[in-house]
Amino acid sequence: MSKKVPLLIDGEFVASSTSNWIPVTNPATQEVIAEAPCATQSEMDAAVASAREAFQTWKEVPVSERARVMMRYQALLKEHHDEIAETLAQETGKTFEDAKGDVWRGIEVVEHAANIPSLLMGETVENVARKIDSYSYTQPMGICAGITPFNFPAMIPLWMFPLAIACGNTFILKPSEQDPLTPTRLAELFVEAGAPKGVLQVLHGGKDQVDFLLDHPEVRALSFVGSVPVAQYIYRRGTENMKRVQAFAGAKNHCVIMPDANKQQVINNLVGASVGAAGQRCMAISVAVFVGKAKEWIPELAEALKQVRPGAWNDEGASYGPLISPQAKKRVEKLISQGEQEGAQLLVDGRGCEVDGLPNGNWVGPTFFAGVKPDMEIYKTEIFGPVLCATEVESLDEALALVNANPFGNGTSIFTANGAAARKYQHEVEVGQVGINIPIPVPLPFFSFTGWKNSFFGDLHAYGKQAVRFYTETKTVTARWFESDIDATGPNMSIHLK
Repeated sequence: MSKKVPLLIDGEFVASSTSNWIPVTNPATQEVIAEAPCATQSEMDAAVASAREAFQTWKEVPVSERARVMMRYQALLKEHHDEIAETLAQETGKTFEDAKGDVWRGIEVVEHAANIPSLLMGETVENVARKIDSYSYTQPMGICAGITPFNFPAMIPLWMFPLAIACGNTFILKPSEQDPLTPTRLAELFVEAGAPKGVLQVLHGGKDQVDFLLDHPEVRALSFVGSVPVAQYIYRRGTENMKRVQAFAGAKNHCVIMPDANKQQVINNLVGASVGAAGQRCMAISVAVFVGKAKEWIPELAEALKQVRPGAWNDEGASYGPLISPQAKKRVEKLISQGEQEGAQLLVDGRGCEVDGLPNGNWVGPTFFAGVKPDMEIYKTEIFGPVLCATEVESLDEALALVNANPFGNGTSIFTANGAAARKYQHEVEVGQVGINIPIPVPLPFFSFTGWKNSFFGDLHAYGKQAVRFYTETKTVTARWFESDIDATGPNMSIHLK
Protein backbone atom coordinates (compact mmCIF):
# COMPACT_ATOMS: atom_id res chain seq x y z
CA MET A 1 0.00 0.00 0.00
CA SER A 2 1.46 3.37 -1.01
CA LYS A 3 2.30 6.05 1.52
CA LYS A 4 -0.23 8.82 2.12
CA VAL A 5 1.57 12.18 2.09
CA PRO A 6 0.52 14.35 5.07
CA LEU A 7 -0.34 18.03 5.21
CA LEU A 8 1.42 20.39 7.64
CA ILE A 9 -1.20 22.55 9.35
CA ASP A 10 -0.78 24.48 12.58
CA GLY A 11 2.47 22.75 13.46
CA GLU A 12 1.14 19.21 13.00
CA PHE A 13 1.55 16.70 10.19
CA VAL A 14 -2.00 15.52 9.59
CA ALA A 15 -3.74 13.05 7.32
CA SER A 16 -6.03 14.79 4.87
CA SER A 17 -9.75 14.02 4.93
CA THR A 18 -9.94 14.41 1.16
CA SER A 19 -11.34 11.79 -1.19
CA ASN A 20 -9.15 13.12 -4.02
CA TRP A 21 -5.63 11.65 -4.08
CA ILE A 22 -2.92 12.05 -6.73
CA PRO A 23 -0.59 9.08 -7.35
CA VAL A 24 3.15 9.77 -7.05
CA THR A 25 5.13 7.45 -9.32
CA ASN A 26 8.75 6.43 -9.69
CA PRO A 27 9.46 7.63 -13.25
CA ALA A 28 11.95 4.80 -13.83
CA THR A 29 9.40 2.07 -13.09
CA GLN A 30 5.89 3.66 -12.97
CA GLU A 31 5.49 2.13 -9.51
CA VAL A 32 3.17 4.21 -7.30
CA ILE A 33 5.31 5.13 -4.29
CA ALA A 34 2.95 7.57 -2.58
CA GLU A 35 -0.33 9.42 -2.85
CA ALA A 36 -0.62 13.19 -2.44
CA PRO A 37 -3.87 14.68 -1.15
CA CYS A 38 -5.80 17.53 -2.70
CA ALA A 39 -6.36 19.58 0.45
CA THR A 40 -9.99 20.29 1.28
CA GLN A 41 -11.47 23.75 1.70
CA SER A 42 -11.56 23.40 5.48
CA GLU A 43 -7.92 22.27 5.53
CA MET A 44 -6.85 25.24 3.43
CA ASP A 45 -8.85 27.61 5.62
CA ALA A 46 -7.20 26.12 8.71
CA ALA A 47 -3.73 26.65 7.20
CA VAL A 48 -4.43 30.34 6.56
CA ALA A 49 -5.91 30.81 10.02
CA SER A 50 -2.85 29.22 11.61
CA ALA A 51 -0.47 31.32 9.48
CA ARG A 52 -2.38 34.47 10.44
CA GLU A 53 -2.19 33.69 14.14
CA ALA A 54 1.47 32.69 14.01
CA PHE A 55 2.41 35.91 12.21
CA GLN A 56 1.26 38.01 15.17
CA THR A 57 3.96 36.52 17.40
CA TRP A 58 6.62 35.52 14.85
CA LYS A 59 7.00 39.07 13.51
CA GLU A 60 7.96 40.18 17.05
CA VAL A 61 10.65 37.53 17.48
CA PRO A 62 14.08 39.21 17.45
CA VAL A 63 15.83 38.86 14.12
CA SER A 64 18.82 37.18 15.79
CA GLU A 65 16.53 34.43 17.09
CA ARG A 66 15.04 33.94 13.62
CA ALA A 67 18.59 33.63 12.29
CA ARG A 68 19.35 30.91 14.84
CA VAL A 69 16.41 28.86 13.61
CA MET A 70 17.96 29.01 10.14
CA MET A 71 21.35 28.01 11.55
CA ARG A 72 19.83 24.94 13.20
CA TYR A 73 17.89 24.17 10.04
CA GLN A 74 20.91 24.26 7.74
CA ALA A 75 22.77 21.99 10.18
CA LEU A 76 19.92 19.46 10.05
CA LEU A 77 19.75 19.66 6.26
CA LYS A 78 23.48 18.92 6.06
CA GLU A 79 23.12 16.05 8.52
CA HIS A 80 20.33 14.50 6.43
CA HIS A 81 21.72 15.57 3.05
CA ASP A 82 22.14 12.12 1.49
CA GLU A 83 18.86 10.81 2.91
CA ILE A 84 16.95 13.73 1.36
CA ALA A 85 18.81 13.22 -1.93
CA GLU A 86 17.85 9.54 -2.04
CA THR A 87 14.18 10.35 -1.56
CA LEU A 88 14.46 13.06 -4.20
CA ALA A 89 16.17 10.70 -6.66
CA GLN A 90 13.52 8.01 -6.29
CA GLU A 91 10.55 10.32 -6.89
CA THR A 92 12.12 12.45 -9.66
CA GLY A 93 14.37 9.88 -11.34
CA LYS A 94 17.46 12.08 -10.97
CA THR A 95 20.80 10.41 -10.53
CA PHE A 96 22.06 10.40 -6.97
CA GLU A 97 24.80 12.92 -7.75
CA ASP A 98 22.33 15.26 -9.43
CA ALA A 99 19.91 14.88 -6.51
CA LYS A 100 22.65 15.76 -4.04
CA GLY A 101 23.35 18.93 -6.03
CA ASP A 102 19.66 19.84 -5.85
CA VAL A 103 19.72 19.53 -2.06
CA TRP A 104 23.01 21.37 -1.65
CA ARG A 105 21.97 24.40 -3.68
CA GLY A 106 18.96 24.70 -1.39
CA ILE A 107 21.15 24.47 1.70
CA GLU A 108 23.21 27.38 0.40
CA VAL A 109 20.08 29.56 0.37
CA VAL A 110 19.28 28.56 3.98
CA GLU A 111 22.82 29.58 4.94
CA HIS A 112 22.15 32.92 3.25
CA ALA A 113 18.92 33.25 5.27
CA ALA A 114 20.96 32.78 8.45
CA ASN A 115 22.54 36.17 7.63
CA ILE A 116 19.16 37.85 7.86
CA PRO A 117 20.11 40.48 10.50
CA SER A 118 22.47 42.23 8.09
CA LEU A 119 20.07 41.76 5.16
CA LEU A 120 17.26 43.51 7.02
CA MET A 121 19.27 46.56 7.98
CA GLY A 122 17.59 49.83 7.06
CA GLU A 123 19.10 53.19 6.19
CA THR A 124 19.52 56.45 8.03
CA VAL A 125 20.45 60.04 7.24
CA GLU A 126 21.02 62.55 10.01
CA ASN A 127 19.97 66.19 9.53
CA VAL A 128 17.87 65.84 6.40
CA ALA A 129 16.69 69.27 7.59
CA ARG A 130 17.75 71.22 10.64
CA LYS A 131 17.49 68.85 13.63
CA ILE A 132 15.37 66.40 11.64
CA ASP A 133 16.55 62.84 10.93
CA SER A 134 15.18 60.21 8.55
CA TYR A 135 15.59 56.47 8.78
CA SER A 136 13.96 53.37 7.32
CA TYR A 137 12.96 50.02 8.77
CA THR A 138 12.37 46.75 6.93
CA GLN A 139 9.28 44.94 8.18
CA PRO A 140 7.57 41.66 7.23
CA MET A 141 4.42 41.59 5.11
CA GLY A 142 2.34 38.80 6.63
CA ILE A 143 1.35 35.51 4.96
CA CYS A 144 3.40 34.57 1.89
CA ALA A 145 2.98 31.52 -0.35
CA GLY A 146 5.03 29.47 -2.76
CA ILE A 147 4.08 27.16 -5.64
CA THR A 148 7.02 24.99 -6.69
CA PRO A 149 7.73 22.71 -9.70
CA PHE A 150 8.70 19.06 -10.00
CA ASN A 151 12.20 19.49 -11.36
CA PHE A 152 13.90 20.85 -8.22
CA PRO A 153 11.80 19.68 -5.24
CA ALA A 154 14.49 20.58 -2.70
CA MET A 155 16.24 23.64 -4.12
CA ILE A 156 13.24 25.68 -5.19
CA PRO A 157 11.15 25.36 -1.99
CA LEU A 158 14.35 26.35 -0.17
CA TRP A 159 14.61 29.40 -2.44
CA MET A 160 11.35 30.55 -0.92
CA PHE A 161 10.23 29.73 2.59
CA PRO A 162 13.51 30.10 4.54
CA LEU A 163 14.07 33.71 3.41
CA ALA A 164 10.40 34.65 3.69
CA ILE A 165 10.20 33.26 7.22
CA ALA A 166 13.56 34.71 8.25
CA CYS A 167 12.16 38.11 7.23
CA GLY A 168 9.40 37.63 9.81
CA ASN A 169 6.60 36.34 7.58
CA THR A 170 4.67 33.10 7.77
CA PHE A 171 4.54 30.86 4.71
CA ILE A 172 2.23 28.39 2.92
CA LEU A 173 4.02 26.00 0.57
CA LYS A 174 2.18 24.19 -2.25
CA PRO A 175 4.76 21.78 -3.74
CA SER A 176 4.45 19.92 -7.01
CA GLU A 177 2.04 17.02 -6.76
CA GLN A 178 4.48 14.94 -8.84
CA ASP A 179 7.19 14.73 -6.15
CA PRO A 180 5.84 15.86 -2.75
CA LEU A 181 7.93 13.57 -0.55
CA THR A 182 11.06 15.72 -0.68
CA PRO A 183 9.32 19.00 0.29
CA THR A 184 7.50 17.17 3.08
CA ARG A 185 10.83 15.98 4.46
CA LEU A 186 12.19 19.53 4.26
CA ALA A 187 9.21 20.68 6.33
CA GLU A 188 9.75 17.92 8.92
CA LEU A 189 13.32 19.05 9.45
CA PHE A 190 12.22 22.69 9.67
CA VAL A 191 9.84 21.80 12.50
CA GLU A 192 12.64 19.81 14.14
CA ALA A 193 14.90 22.87 13.90
CA GLY A 194 12.55 24.71 16.25
CA ALA A 195 10.28 26.63 13.89
CA PRO A 196 7.26 27.76 15.92
CA LYS A 197 3.85 26.27 15.26
CA GLY A 198 2.11 27.80 12.25
CA VAL A 199 5.12 29.59 10.78
CA LEU A 200 5.20 27.08 7.88
CA GLN A 201 2.18 25.28 6.42
CA VAL A 202 2.32 22.70 3.61
CA LEU A 203 -0.73 22.11 1.41
CA HIS A 204 -0.79 19.55 -1.39
CA GLY A 205 -3.00 19.46 -4.44
CA GLY A 206 -3.51 20.88 -7.91
CA LYS A 207 -5.11 23.88 -9.58
CA ASP A 208 -7.88 24.35 -7.00
CA GLN A 209 -5.33 24.67 -4.22
CA VAL A 210 -3.24 27.09 -6.31
CA ASP A 211 -6.29 29.23 -7.05
CA PHE A 212 -7.13 29.32 -3.34
CA LEU A 213 -3.74 30.88 -2.61
CA LEU A 214 -4.03 33.28 -5.56
CA ASP A 215 -7.44 34.47 -4.47
CA HIS A 216 -7.20 34.54 -0.68
CA PRO A 217 -7.05 38.17 0.50
CA GLU A 218 -4.72 37.39 3.39
CA VAL A 219 -1.96 35.95 1.19
CA ARG A 220 0.15 39.04 0.55
CA ALA A 221 2.92 37.72 -1.71
CA LEU A 222 3.29 34.66 -3.91
CA SER A 223 6.32 33.02 -5.52
CA PHE A 224 6.08 30.59 -8.45
CA VAL A 225 8.38 28.57 -10.71
CA GLY A 226 7.06 26.70 -13.75
CA SER A 227 6.12 26.89 -17.42
CA VAL A 228 5.37 30.11 -19.32
CA PRO A 229 1.60 29.64 -19.68
CA VAL A 230 1.16 28.82 -16.00
CA ALA A 231 3.51 31.63 -14.92
CA GLN A 232 1.45 34.11 -16.93
CA TYR A 233 -1.74 32.78 -15.35
CA ILE A 234 -0.23 32.99 -11.85
CA TYR A 235 1.05 36.51 -12.42
CA ARG A 236 -2.18 37.84 -13.91
CA ARG A 237 -4.50 36.29 -11.34
CA GLY A 238 -2.25 37.13 -8.42
CA THR A 239 -1.76 40.76 -9.39
CA GLU A 240 -5.46 41.15 -10.21
CA ASN A 241 -6.01 40.18 -6.59
CA MET A 242 -3.55 42.92 -5.55
CA LYS A 243 -0.77 40.56 -4.50
CA ARG A 244 2.95 40.92 -4.94
CA VAL A 245 3.96 38.14 -7.39
CA GLN A 246 7.23 36.75 -8.71
CA ALA A 247 6.67 34.15 -11.43
CA PHE A 248 9.67 32.36 -12.94
CA ALA A 249 8.89 30.83 -16.33
CA GLY A 250 10.45 28.94 -19.24
CA ALA A 251 13.68 29.38 -21.14
CA LYS A 252 15.58 28.74 -24.33
CA ASN A 253 19.18 29.18 -23.25
CA HIS A 254 21.88 29.74 -25.86
CA CYS A 255 25.58 28.95 -25.58
CA VAL A 256 27.75 30.92 -28.02
CA ILE A 257 30.96 29.12 -29.02
CA MET A 258 33.72 31.28 -30.45
CA PRO A 259 36.40 29.63 -32.62
CA ASP A 260 39.15 30.63 -30.15
CA ALA A 261 37.54 28.70 -27.29
CA ASN A 262 39.06 25.53 -25.82
CA LYS A 263 37.39 22.81 -27.90
CA GLN A 264 37.44 20.03 -25.33
CA GLN A 265 36.11 22.28 -22.59
CA VAL A 266 33.27 23.34 -24.88
CA ILE A 267 32.32 19.76 -25.75
CA ASN A 268 32.51 18.52 -22.17
CA ASN A 269 30.47 21.43 -20.86
CA LEU A 270 27.84 21.28 -23.59
CA VAL A 271 27.18 17.60 -22.98
CA GLY A 272 26.51 18.06 -19.28
CA ALA A 273 24.63 21.33 -19.65
CA SER A 274 22.27 20.04 -22.35
CA VAL A 275 21.30 16.52 -21.24
CA GLY A 276 22.08 16.66 -17.52
CA ALA A 277 18.96 16.17 -15.37
CA ALA A 278 17.37 14.84 -18.62
CA GLY A 279 17.26 18.47 -19.77
CA GLN A 280 14.52 19.16 -17.22
CA ARG A 281 15.91 22.40 -15.85
CA CYS A 282 15.19 25.98 -16.81
CA MET A 283 18.90 26.76 -17.04
CA ALA A 284 19.78 23.88 -19.40
CA ILE A 285 21.64 24.82 -22.55
CA SER A 286 19.28 23.97 -25.39
CA VAL A 287 20.85 25.90 -28.29
CA ALA A 288 24.56 25.83 -29.21
CA VAL A 289 25.50 28.76 -31.46
CA PHE A 290 28.73 27.95 -33.33
CA VAL A 291 30.55 31.02 -34.63
CA GLY A 292 32.73 30.72 -37.75
CA LYS A 293 35.13 27.78 -37.77
CA ALA A 294 33.79 26.50 -34.46
CA LYS A 295 31.14 24.68 -36.53
CA GLU A 296 33.86 22.13 -37.37
CA TRP A 297 33.45 20.77 -33.82
CA ILE A 298 29.85 19.68 -34.35
CA PRO A 299 30.71 16.07 -35.39
CA GLU A 300 32.89 15.63 -32.28
CA LEU A 301 30.10 16.98 -30.07
CA ALA A 302 27.72 14.48 -31.66
CA GLU A 303 30.11 11.62 -30.89
CA ALA A 304 30.44 12.78 -27.27
CA LEU A 305 26.67 12.87 -26.87
CA LYS A 306 26.38 9.33 -28.25
CA GLN A 307 28.51 8.10 -25.33
CA VAL A 308 26.01 9.42 -22.78
CA ARG A 309 23.29 7.15 -21.45
CA PRO A 310 20.42 7.48 -19.00
CA GLY A 311 19.81 5.08 -16.13
CA ALA A 312 18.39 4.51 -12.67
CA TRP A 313 19.13 6.91 -9.81
CA ASN A 314 21.64 4.50 -8.22
CA ASP A 315 23.41 3.58 -11.49
CA GLU A 316 26.80 5.25 -11.08
CA GLY A 317 27.45 5.04 -14.81
CA ALA A 318 24.28 6.85 -15.78
CA SER A 319 24.54 10.50 -16.83
CA TYR A 320 20.91 11.31 -16.15
CA GLY A 321 17.58 9.70 -15.31
CA PRO A 322 14.14 9.40 -16.91
CA LEU A 323 11.72 12.17 -17.73
CA ILE A 324 9.19 12.87 -15.00
CA SER A 325 6.17 11.23 -16.68
CA PRO A 326 5.03 9.23 -19.72
CA GLN A 327 3.31 12.40 -20.95
CA ALA A 328 6.60 14.31 -20.82
CA LYS A 329 8.34 11.54 -22.78
CA LYS A 330 5.60 11.53 -25.43
CA ARG A 331 5.83 15.31 -25.78
CA VAL A 332 9.63 15.33 -26.18
CA GLU A 333 9.61 12.51 -28.72
CA LYS A 334 6.90 14.31 -30.71
CA LEU A 335 9.09 17.44 -30.85
CA ILE A 336 12.06 15.36 -32.00
CA SER A 337 9.95 13.96 -34.84
CA GLN A 338 8.76 17.46 -35.72
CA GLY A 339 12.34 18.75 -35.88
CA GLU A 340 13.24 15.94 -38.28
CA GLN A 341 10.21 16.75 -40.45
CA GLU A 342 11.13 20.45 -40.53
CA GLY A 343 14.52 19.64 -42.02
CA ALA A 344 16.93 19.81 -39.10
CA GLN A 345 19.79 17.29 -39.24
CA LEU A 346 19.18 14.65 -36.56
CA LEU A 347 22.74 13.61 -35.70
CA VAL A 348 21.85 11.76 -32.48
CA ASP A 349 18.35 10.31 -31.99
CA GLY A 350 17.14 9.58 -28.47
CA ARG A 351 13.77 8.11 -29.36
CA GLY A 352 13.09 4.49 -28.49
CA CYS A 353 15.70 4.53 -25.74
CA GLU A 354 15.80 1.42 -23.52
CA VAL A 355 17.45 0.80 -20.16
CA ASP A 356 18.16 -2.79 -19.12
CA GLY A 357 15.85 -4.03 -16.40
CA LEU A 358 13.64 -0.94 -16.49
CA PRO A 359 11.37 -1.35 -19.52
CA ASN A 360 8.66 0.98 -18.21
CA GLY A 361 10.82 4.02 -17.51
CA ASN A 362 10.28 7.36 -19.24
CA TRP A 363 13.56 7.12 -21.09
CA VAL A 364 14.72 9.48 -23.83
CA GLY A 365 18.30 9.21 -25.00
CA PRO A 366 20.57 12.15 -25.77
CA THR A 367 19.40 13.92 -28.92
CA PHE A 368 21.33 16.36 -31.10
CA PHE A 369 20.15 18.42 -34.07
CA ALA A 370 22.36 20.46 -36.40
CA GLY A 371 21.25 22.99 -38.98
CA VAL A 372 18.47 24.29 -36.78
CA LYS A 373 16.73 27.48 -37.97
CA PRO A 374 14.90 30.04 -35.80
CA ASP A 375 11.54 29.30 -37.46
CA MET A 376 11.64 25.61 -36.47
CA GLU A 377 9.47 24.43 -33.61
CA ILE A 378 12.41 22.75 -31.88
CA TYR A 379 14.10 26.15 -31.75
CA LYS A 380 11.06 28.14 -30.63
CA THR A 381 9.76 25.73 -27.98
CA GLU A 382 11.27 24.90 -24.61
CA ILE A 383 11.64 21.14 -25.13
CA PHE A 384 12.48 20.31 -21.48
CA GLY A 385 14.22 17.11 -22.44
CA PRO A 386 17.73 15.88 -23.30
CA VAL A 387 17.75 17.63 -26.69
CA LEU A 388 20.45 20.02 -27.96
CA CYS A 389 20.01 22.15 -31.08
CA ALA A 390 22.97 23.55 -33.00
CA THR A 391 22.92 26.56 -35.28
CA GLU A 392 25.70 28.36 -37.12
CA VAL A 393 26.55 32.07 -37.56
CA GLU A 394 29.54 33.91 -38.95
CA SER A 395 30.22 36.52 -36.27
CA LEU A 396 29.67 37.50 -32.65
CA ASP A 397 27.33 40.27 -33.81
CA GLU A 398 25.15 37.68 -35.58
CA ALA A 399 25.15 35.53 -32.45
CA LEU A 400 24.06 38.48 -30.32
CA ALA A 401 21.28 39.34 -32.76
CA LEU A 402 20.04 35.75 -32.66
CA VAL A 403 20.03 35.53 -28.87
CA ASN A 404 18.48 38.96 -28.38
CA ALA A 405 15.67 38.17 -30.82
CA ASN A 406 14.59 35.24 -28.69
CA PRO A 407 11.58 35.93 -26.43
CA PHE A 408 13.23 34.18 -23.49
CA GLY A 409 15.98 35.67 -21.35
CA ASN A 410 16.78 33.27 -18.53
CA GLY A 411 20.43 32.29 -19.03
CA THR A 412 23.14 32.31 -21.67
CA SER A 413 26.85 31.67 -21.92
CA ILE A 414 29.81 32.31 -24.17
CA PHE A 415 32.97 30.24 -24.53
CA THR A 416 35.96 32.26 -25.71
CA ALA A 417 39.58 33.08 -24.92
CA ASN A 418 39.03 36.71 -25.96
CA GLY A 419 38.30 39.11 -23.13
CA ALA A 420 37.00 41.80 -25.46
CA ALA A 421 34.49 39.35 -27.00
CA ALA A 422 33.36 38.25 -23.56
CA ARG A 423 33.00 41.86 -22.41
CA LYS A 424 30.98 42.77 -25.52
CA TYR A 425 28.72 39.74 -25.09
CA GLN A 426 27.99 40.24 -21.39
CA HIS A 427 27.26 43.93 -21.99
CA GLU A 428 25.04 43.65 -25.06
CA VAL A 429 23.17 40.39 -24.53
CA GLU A 430 19.56 40.83 -23.37
CA VAL A 431 19.52 37.95 -20.92
CA GLY A 432 19.46 38.11 -17.14
CA GLN A 433 22.16 35.56 -16.27
CA VAL A 434 25.38 35.29 -18.25
CA GLY A 435 28.18 32.76 -18.05
CA ILE A 436 31.67 33.29 -19.42
CA ASN A 437 33.30 29.90 -20.02
CA ILE A 438 30.66 28.56 -17.62
CA PRO A 439 27.67 26.82 -19.24
CA ILE A 440 25.00 27.20 -16.55
CA PRO A 441 25.46 30.52 -14.71
CA VAL A 442 23.12 30.00 -11.75
CA PRO A 443 24.20 32.62 -9.19
CA LEU A 444 25.06 31.84 -5.61
CA PRO A 445 22.49 32.97 -3.02
CA PHE A 446 24.09 36.29 -2.11
CA PHE A 447 23.21 37.39 -5.64
CA SER A 448 19.72 36.83 -7.11
CA PHE A 449 18.31 34.55 -9.82
CA THR A 450 17.62 37.18 -12.47
CA GLY A 451 15.82 35.89 -15.56
CA TRP A 452 14.51 38.47 -18.06
CA LYS A 453 11.81 38.80 -20.73
CA ASN A 454 9.37 35.84 -20.95
CA SER A 455 11.45 33.91 -18.44
CA PHE A 456 10.18 36.04 -15.56
CA PHE A 457 7.08 38.02 -14.67
CA GLY A 458 7.47 40.42 -11.80
CA ASP A 459 9.90 42.98 -10.46
CA LEU A 460 11.96 41.34 -7.70
CA HIS A 461 13.70 38.00 -8.20
CA ALA A 462 14.47 34.94 -6.05
CA TYR A 463 16.95 34.82 -3.19
CA GLY A 464 19.70 37.35 -2.55
CA LYS A 465 18.87 40.96 -1.70
CA GLN A 466 15.99 41.07 -4.16
CA ALA A 467 14.12 38.29 -2.33
CA VAL A 468 14.48 40.13 0.97
CA ARG A 469 12.90 43.18 -0.67
CA PHE A 470 10.16 40.99 -2.18
CA TYR A 471 9.20 39.55 1.21
CA THR A 472 9.29 42.85 3.14
CA GLU A 473 7.87 46.34 3.26
CA THR A 474 9.97 49.45 3.92
CA LYS A 475 8.82 51.96 6.51
CA THR A 476 10.46 55.38 6.49
CA VAL A 477 10.41 57.57 9.61
CA THR A 478 11.10 61.30 9.69
CA ALA A 479 11.73 62.44 13.28
CA ARG A 480 12.22 65.73 15.08
CA TRP A 481 12.80 65.97 18.83
CA PHE A 482 12.35 69.30 20.60
CA GLU A 483 14.73 70.25 23.35
CA SER A 484 13.11 70.27 26.81
CA ASP A 485 13.70 71.08 30.46
CA ILE A 486 13.12 67.95 32.48
CA ASP A 487 12.64 67.95 36.25
CA ALA A 488 13.45 64.39 37.10
CA THR A 489 13.67 64.89 40.88
CA GLY A 490 10.47 63.00 41.70
CA PRO A 491 7.74 60.75 40.42
CA ASN A 492 5.76 63.69 39.06
CA MET A 493 8.49 65.01 36.83
CA SER A 494 7.57 67.96 34.66
CA ILE A 495 8.63 68.60 31.08
CA HIS A 496 8.93 72.14 29.78
CA LEU A 497 9.25 72.38 26.03
CA LYS A 498 11.33 75.22 24.67
